[in-house]
Amino acid sequence: MRRFVLSCTLVVVAFAGAAPTDAHAQSVSDARLAELMRDAATQSGYVTGAQGPGASAVDLTVDEAVTRALDRNLDIAVERINPQTYDLTIASLRGTYQPVVTSTIGRNYIVQLPTSQLIGGVRVENTTGTANVGTNWSLPWYGSSVTVGFNNRKQDSTNLFTTFTPQYNATLSFGVVQPLLRGFKIDLTRQQLEVQTLNRDISEIQLQSTLVNTVANVRNAYWDLVAAREAVEVARRSLALAEKLVEDNQVRVEVGTLAPIDVYQAESEAATRRQSLAQADQTLKTAELALKRLIVSGTDDPMWPAIIVPVDRPDFRPVPIDLTGAVRSALEGRTDLRQARKQLDSSLVNVDYLGNQRLPALDFQAGYGLQGIGGTRYIREGTGGPVIAVIPGGYGDAVSMMGAADYPQWNASVVMSYPLGTSAADAQHARAKLQVSQARARIRALELQVATEVTNIASQIESNLRRVEAATAARELAQKRLEAEESKFEVGMSTNFFVVQAQRDLFDAQIVELRARLDYQKSIVDFDRVQQTASRGSTSAASSATLGGGSQ
Repeated sequence: MRRFVLSCTLVVVAFAGAAPTDAHAQSVSDARLAELMRDAATQSGYVTGAQGPGASAVDLTVDEAVTRALDRNLDIAVERINPQTYDLTIASLRGTYQPVVTSTIGRNYIVQLPTSQLIGGVRVENTTGTANVGTNWSLPWYGSSVTVGFNNRKQDSTNLFTTFTPQYNATLSFGVVQPLLRGFKIDLTRQQLEVQTLNRDISEIQLQSTLVNTVANVRNAYWDLVAAREAVEVARRSLALAEKLVEDNQVRVEVGTLAPIDVYQAESEAATRRQSLAQADQTLKTAELALKRLIVSGTDDPMWPAIIVPVDRPDFRPVPIDLTGAVRSALEGRTDLRQARKQLDSSLVNVDYLGNQRLPALDFQAGYGLQGIGGTRYIREGTGGPVIAVIPGGYGDAVSMMGAADYPQWNASVVMSYPLGTSAADAQHARAKLQVSQARARIRALELQVATEVTNIASQIESNLRRVEAATAARELAQKRLEAEESKFEVGMSTNFFVVQAQRDLFDAQIVELRARLDYQKSIVDFDRVQQTASRGSTSAASSATLGGGSQ
C-alpha cells in the first residue's frame, strides 16, 4: 500500500514539476492521470491476484459456481480423458480376436543342374506361380484358434518326366488348436481384457471422485468467499465505530469534558481496526482466487479478471443427521471402497490366470484338407519317352478334383508339456494369493476408516451447531454491552477505555460467529462428501481461521 501511494505521488509530482507555467500546458486530462496511476499501481504490486483496474463485478450463486466448475474445471477435464485411454486399450486387446487375412502372390523361376538322369533333361527350366490366401482367427472362447488356407500353384517345366505342363494345384485346408488345460479357462489376452476392463471401471470411479471433491471444494470455497466478504463488512463497521469514537472524543476534548489522552487511545484503536480491515481485505482476495481456480478454464476465461460477488448466503438451519444410514451409504457407495473392491477383483483375475498357468500345456490339434491337380496332360511312351497323346486341361480340373474330395488329408494330435519341479508359475501364483489377502485386509481397514470419518463429521456438525448457537448469543450480548457502555459514557458513568473494550469485544464476537457459521456450513458439505468419496483436501485458501483476525 505504501509503495502504491509513493508511486502515485511521484507521478503527480513529476508532472507538476515538469509542466510549463501556462494554464494550457498545466492541464492534464483525467483519463491520462488515471492511466498513469493504473500503471503505477501495477508496477508497485498494489493490484493483487487476478483483478486488474476496472475489473467488472459478476454476481454468482453457489449452483452457478458448481455448474461452471463441472464445465470448466481443469482437473475434471484431465480426469475425463482417462476412461477414453482405457477404451482404446480394450479396443486394442479385442482386436486380437479379429480374423487376420494373409495372402501371397509370387512367381519363381529356376533352372536345375543336370546332377542326375532323373532330372528329366540337360537343361530343365521350372517356372512356378503361386496365389495363396488364408486367415488366422483367435477365438474369444476357450483359447481356441482356427486357420483356413486356400493355396493355388501353377508350374511350367521342361522336365521330360513331367505329366502335366502347365500343372495346376489347388489345396483347401482347415486347422484348429484347442487348449484342454492351460489356456482353456483363461489366457493372457482374456486376463488382460478383464484387468483393463476393471481398470476402466476404476478410472470412472476416480472421475466420479474428482467430480464429488470438486463440487464440495467449490461449495466450501464459495462459503469461504461469502464469509470473507462478511468479515470485511464486520471490519468496516468496527472501523466506523472506532472512527466515530475518535470524532466524538475530539469534540469532548474541545469542550473540555475529556482529556486529550482519551483521543489517543481511541485513535490507537482505530488504527488497529484499519489493520484488521486490511487483513480481512487480503483474505477476501485470497478466497476469491481460490474459488476462481476451481471454476475457470484458464487465465483467458472471462471470469478470471472479474470481481466475484457471491449472491447466496448460508441458510443456517439445524440438519437432522441419520448416522446409521450415512455409514451404510458410505460403506456401499464410497468411491475409495468401490475402487478397492475393483482392485480386489483384478487381483482375483490374476490369481485365476496364474493358477491356470500352473496346469500342464495340453493342446488338441487337428487339421483337414482337400487337394486337386489339373492342366494339360502328356502321355509318353515309357519313362521319358516321346509324347504319344495330349489330354487338354486347366485350373478348373484342379478345383473340380478338390471339390470332389477324392484326395483328402487330415491329422489329429494331442501335445503336452509340463515342467518338473517348482516352476516360476507356482511362485507367481503364491504371490498373487498373498496380494488378494492383503487387498481384503485393506478393504476391511478402509471400511473402518470410512465409518470413523462419517461418524467424526457427524460429531463435528453437532459441535458446530452448538458453537453457532453460543457464538450468536455471545455476539448479541456483546452488542448490548457496547450499547450500554456508550449510553453510560454519554452521561459520564463510563470511561473511554470501557467503550473501546466493548467495541473490540463486539468485533471479536462477530468474527467468532462468522467462523462458527462457516464451519457449520462446511461440515454439512463435508458430511455429504464423506458419504461419496474420500476427501482430497480442500483447495480453499481462505479457511475459517483467517476470517479477519480478532483484537490485537
